[in-house]
Amino acid sequence: MRQELMSLPKGLADDVARNLVMVAQLIDEEPEKAYEYSRIALRLASRVAAVREAAGFAAYATQKYSEALAEFRAARRMTGTVELWPVMADCERGLGRPERALAMAGEPEVQKLDKAGQVEMRLVAAGARRDMGQLDAAIVTLQSPELASNANHPWTARLRYAYADALLAAGREGEAREWFAKALEADKDGSTDASDRLAELDGVEFVDAFDDSDADSDDDTDVADEAAGSQEPAGADGETDGEGEQRSEPRDGDES
Repeated sequence: MRQELMSLPKGLADDVARNLVMVAQLIDEEPEKAYEYSRIALRLASRVAAVREAAGFAAYATQKYSEALAEFRAARRMTGTVELWPVMADCERGLGRPERALAMAGEPEVQKLDKAGQVEMRLVAAGARRDMGQLDAAIVTLQSPELASNANHPWTARLRYAYADALLAAGREGEAREWFAKALEADKDGSTDASDRLAELDGVEFVDAFDDSDADSDDDTDVADEAAGSQEPAGADGETDGEGEQRSEPRDGDES
């Protein structure tokens, strides 16, 4: 990316670089802000492929799929690479065109992808099958040597998770639980919510002992009890009694 920016005057390159850094820092937690920075970079250097790609990912993160697809296509024309093929196909899904995504999964470009890209394309194709109501086909699409491998790669957890989720949707709960467990085993950086899905299947409920809404409700109850107590007949010692009780409510545990 730095090499691409060297084609710009230094002052302009620095401005563009600062905006791209902000895109990278914000895209996961604050995608709307990342998108705003990407638009600034795009206005400054629309002829730089890295800028078009960054703008595409920022638009994708904010579900602006038509805009994202246009930026990815522009970046691909500039570079001639196929790295963006899977995310371009996923944009077609986002636009409600799963059949186009599925067609892209069968194009020659897929064979030019590295292993990570091919796995990503498989995930997109399976998602397209599910979009079209072809659940069994989605399960078969995910069955691959990469899924069966015991090796742990950056994409392993996501692949196992997608397979588990498809199995669960098909009503194969026992198998789904097994694969959610395998996904969790491979998920070293918490990229999935496999642990929550496992707990849900096991019937585990989580309780939040610090629910603010409950505290407010309890305060109101205490005030009401005090008011009621002041109107109760006094005891032999001239004092009244009142009790307050605190409770916590269950909270459910999730792309996610």
